[in-house]
Amino acid sequence: MAKRDYYEVLGVARSAGEGELKSAFRKAAMKHHPDKNPGDASAEAKFKELNEAYQILSDPERRAAYDRMGHAAFEQGGGSPFGNDFGSSMSDIFEDFFGDILGGRRGGGRADRGADLRYNMEITLDDAFKGKVAEIRVPTSIVCEPCRGTGAKAGTSARTCPTCKGAGRVRATQGFFTLERGCPSCGGRGEVIEQACPNCGGAGRTSREKALSVNIPAGVEDGTRIRLTGEGEAGGRGGPAGDLYIFLSVKPHDFFRREGADIFSRIPIPFTVAALGGNFEVPTVDGGKTRVKVPEGTQSGKQFRIRGKGMPILRSKDMGDMYVQAVVETPTGLSKKQRDILEEFAKTERHDIDVMSEGFFAKAKAFWDGLGKDNS
Repeated sequence: MAKRDYYEVLGVARSAGEGELKSAFRKAAMKHHPDKNPGDASAEAKFKELNEAYQILSDPERRAAYDRMGHAAFEQGGGSPFGNDFGSSMSDIFEDFFGDILGGRRGGGRADRGADLRYNMEITLDDAFKGKVAEIRVPTSIVCEPCRGTGAKAGTSARTCPTCKGAGRVRATQGFFTLERGCPSCGGRGEVIEQACPNCGGAGRTSREKALSVNIPAGVEDGTRIRLTGEGEAGGRGGPAGDLYIFLSVKPHDFFRREGADIFSRIPIPFTVAALGGNFEVPTVDGGKTRVKVPEGTQSGKQFRIRGKGMPILRSKDMGDMYVQAVVETPTGLSKKQRDILEEFAKTERHDIDVMSEGFFAKAKAFWDGLGKDNS
């Protein structure tokens, strides 16, 4: 069976540039990759055809020969168009196009990145309002001092892995495919340690509690996450350190309730102040106090807004507001004189005054009347 034109196989024009060739190959190879089409012989044949076409056209010299002579340029003596390094070339193609899917390229001497750490910190509402610098101690792994993170005994050093020759990976041929995997001798690092550091056992890091200062900005909320770059566990054998993530939780306050940047509180006021009007002082979240004016006839549940007396807004100069809800207190333990005054007031109370109770009982009466009609 005659071979198809390589340009036709990739679906590109003969004038296609390097970038267009690579894009076309990647798209087609992803579609027909045997891993995505298990047991499909036609997909495997198509994938092989794609690889052969790309291998020729991506090489300037081979492409020039193909443009002049076609497939005949590689058929003398029945040789493979890939030459003697077929397995190596195929592996390089897989590395270029599927390395990101398989987790990236694996080079020799690869150092391990340290793990990220989490630290839970509880702060008060006052801390969240003012901000603070907190001192914490975190159990973690740090770079081993005697070997300076290399893992090798002082005075010695790691040597190139004899199995992979420093590549950190080994190849194995299985039929048509040449597969790669991490070197089992060095764990993909490309180096082996003959004399391990006695302090860390060759890991390049040791366990220790580390003291850190954490800047908590004003305005943080419950659940805020603070990232300290490079303050996680040390990397293995000189690898980069991970990060430390601090998760904040704000303790409930006895007096204030927070919603975003706003503060809410409930303040009891005497029923005489609610009826006659007046003023009362309330504490504020900044530790001060402010005066609230109560109009005549204030009902329980009435909410007063005090601008700019809430929480700081993170990374802003603005402040939230404070909302004070009045809770009218009903007096208990009345003296005889107080009771006499109230009884006299009850006798003189006008029932044409528009108060909440008047509206409520009028609606209740209408409700009961409606129920009577339904039952009749």
